[in-house]
Amino acid sequence: MVSETQYPRLSEATLHESLSDSPAVLIHGPRQCGKTTLAKAISATSGHAYFTLDDEAVRNAALSDPVGFVASLPERVVLEEVQHVPHLFSSLKVAIDRNRVAGRFLLTGSANILLLPKLAESLAGRMAIHRLHPLSECELERSDGSFLDKLFEGSFRMQSWPRLGDALILRIVRGGYPAAVKLPEGRRRSRWYRDYADAVIQRDVRHLKEIATVDVLERLLLTAASQTARLVNFTDLAAPFQQSRPTIRSYVDLLARLFLLEELPPWHVNRMSRLIKTSKLHMGDTGLTSALLGLNAAALQSDRNLLGQLLETFVVQELRRQASWSKVDAHFYHFRDRDNYEVDVVLEGNGREIVGVETKASATITAADFRGLRKLKAMAGKRFACGVVLYDGEMSLRFDESLFAIPVRALWEAPG
Repeated sequence: MVSETQYPRLSEATLHESLSDSPAVLIHGPRQCGKTTLAKAISATSGHAYFTLDDEAVRNAALSDPVGFVASLPERVVLEEVQHVPHLFSSLKVAIDRNRVAGRFLLTGSANILLLPKLAESLAGRMAIHRLHPLSECELERSDGSFLDKLFEGSFRMQSWPRLGDALILRIVRGGYPAAVKLPEGRRRSRWYRDYADAVIQRDVRHLKEIATVDVLERLLLTAASQTARLVNFTDLAAPFQQSRPTIRSYVDLLARLFLLEELPPWHVNRMSRLIKTSKLHMGDTGLTSALLGLNAAALQSDRNLLGQLLETFVVQELRRQASWSKVDAHFYHFRDRDNYEVDVVLEGNGREIVGVETKASATITAADFRGLRKLKAMAGKRFACGVVLYDGEMSLRFDESLFAIPVRALWEAPG
């Protein structure tokens, strides 16, 4: 188990389950999110030997002879940063087919192999894939992280909560990267985040793709930070860089492969022609976003539009992090139509049930704030399970059947 001196990783139990079921288990997520700590904690109790492909000698051995490299590995092994040697996946497939033993390979990677279909398919049926995120608010607070499950149950009782106020903004600018969380708010933490982004782009991009001008990626990431929680328009994104739309599209995909940002696809039903079928762009962490934009808590407090954007991304990413251990296999979308009805996050569960989440950076709530959720409820029909507006208020309130106003701190705190 994870040491008491570290934050608990609530996805650890599901990882142990996968190691009992699958010959290979991959933990992938951004650099510095805690993959090594978690993999070493698991290997300490499971007897896996440990190797990292960040080590130049190990990486060169795997690159020169991937078949022989895999054949010479111990029976149970942790292999870190496998994205450096993609040819290993076919060699691992051969080794697994020769000796199919559960939990044989525990792999980690700092690039999203799900965005490389051929690579993911090479171990289809042989590898379980787990996304590890930066620390969630639940993990930071050492709570059970069950809000997502409660959301699909659709039952919230009326109760009071202390208002977060400025403490909410401090959480947004802090983010969830373990090394950054330990630093004080201000210059030192911001510098860590900026250095982190530079290092990932300078180091990992070159392993994934030949790019003549890495500085374009750095500027594009800064632009994406300012556009977080907005509909993505690749033509507009391309304009400042004198690059074609397809080139900028490929650069956004590359940043997504490194978990620095992601696209939230639109939710739609085929019969509704008035829905906007454009993805939203979200940064992977609001601490990184704040640092790239040069924002401290006071600056974010004074810019209410930007606060609304970052709060939405903060909620999206907290729900994403909870989904990595939730019993609900949730798929994430957003909703917007041409009449400007919108819902920030739409989640579709195992049984195609629908829940919606709106965010509001305010301490007050009115019936008008449920406008988009009511439209989503009408469209989803019997599939609609629950809709909530998360706001920085003090009361959990029911506004209608299956529609609730919930203080945002309920995302990570158990009811009192």
